[in-house]
Amino acid sequence: MVGDLRIPQTLSRATVGVLLVLFGLLDSASMSQDAPGKEPQYAVGEIKVPAAHANEQMISKFSTSRALSYLDDGAVAWSENYQCISCHTNGSYLAIRSSMAEYVGQPKPEIREFFVERMGDWEKEEGAKLMSGVVPTQLAYLAWSLAEWDKHVAKNRSDETDRAIKLLMKSQSADGAFGNDKCWPPLESSDYHGATVAGMACASAPGWIADNQGTELGQQYEKTVEFLKKTKPQNDYGVVLKLWASSRIEGLVEKKEKSEILEMIFSHQKEDGGWAMRDFSTPENWGDGIRAKKLRAEPGFKNPASDGHQTGLCVLVLREAGVPADDTRIKKAVKWILNNQRESGRWWTRSMNTDGSHYITYSGTCYPLAALAKCGQLDLHIGKSDPAKK
Repeated sequence: MVGDLRIPQTLSRATVGVLLVLFGLLDSASMSQDAPGKEPQYAVGEIKVPAAHANEQMISKFSTSRALSYLDDGAVAWSENYQCISCHTNGSYLAIRSSMAEYVGQPKPEIREFFVERMGDWEKEEGAKLMSGVVPTQLAYLAWSLAEWDKHVAKNRSDETDRAIKLLMKSQSADGAFGNDKCWPPLESSDYHGATVAGMACASAPGWIADNQGTELGQQYEKTVEFLKKTKPQNDYGVVLKLWASSRIEGLVEKKEKSEILEMIFSHQKEDGGWAMRDFSTPENWGDGIRAKKLRAEPGFKNPASDGHQTGLCVLVLREAGVPADDTRIKKAVKWILNNQRESGRWWTRSMNTDGSHYITYSGTCYPLAALAKCGQLDLHIGKSDPAKK
C-alpha cells in the first residue's frame, strides 16, 4: 500500500511507479508538503501518528523519548498494516534502533518477530522470485537488521541471522550486487545501495565472516565487496553509503579515497550546519531518473533546505569514519539536529517520490537520533560509556 492506494504485493515497484503516475500521485502540484494530510502518517489500533508536513511546529525542547515513541509507533503500524519490510521504515527501525540499544534500550521484540516470520515466507519462494523487484534489497535489510540485533541486543549470532544471510545470498546478482527497481530514491534506487546494506549485514553479524571464510557463502560476500570496490556509485549519496559500509568492511576504502569522501561530504554542508539529501545527486541520477521532473519543479530546487535524513546520515557516517564529536563541523550539525526536531518527535524530510505521506521522515528520524547517540547527546543516555569520547 502506498499512501491511500492499496497496491498488490505481486506488482513490481516499477509497475507501481507507473500506476502512481497514472493516478496522478506523482504530480507535485496536486499535493502540498506544507499542509498536513487528512490521514495519519501511521495508524493501527490506538497508534495514530499525525501526517508529516513541512510546517509542523518545532518542539520546544529536544526529546529523545518523543523521537523513540515516533519510531516505535511507526514500525509497529507499518509492519501490521503492510506486512512487508521497508527500507525507509521498519527496515531502518530494526537495524538503526538496535544499534542504539546500549543507550536507549532495545527495540520492540515484536518487530524482530515480524522479520523472522517474513523470512519464513521468503524461504518458501523460488530463486527467481527472490531476485525480482525490490526483494533483494528487502532481504538485505532483513539480514542487516537481525545482525544488528545480535550485535547490540543479544550479544551473539543467532540461527535466524545465519538463515537470513543464507537467504540473502540467494538473491545476489551475478556481479555481486543486490538489486531493486531503482525508482524510489534515495532508498531502493540503486543496486549499489542494496550491496552496501548486504555487506554491512555480513560484517555486522558477530563472527560471521570468520566462520564463513572459504565457504560458498563467504565467497559470495567477497564478491559483494569486490562489487563495492570496483563499481562507481551513481551519485554522491552512494559514495556516502560506501564510506558507511567501510566502517564495517575492512579494506573497502583506502586512506586517500576516504579523505576525498570526507572532503566531499563536508563540501555539501550548509551554513546552518545541516545537509540536504537533494544536494547529493542530480535529479536524473536518482535511480532511473523517473523523479527528475518532480525534483526540478520543487520551489527549493536550486538551494534545498537541510533535512533530517541527510543530516543524520552524514553525522552518523562521519562519526563511524572516525571524525571526532568535538570537530567544529560535527558540533554545528548536532546543533542543527537538536534545534530542528518537530512536535511529533520526528525530523522533517520531504519525500522525493510523492508529496503525500513523506515516509522518508522515518529514516529521517532514525538517522538523527543515532547520530546524537554517536555524539553523546541523548537525554535518556543509559549506556556504560559515552561514544563521543571514543
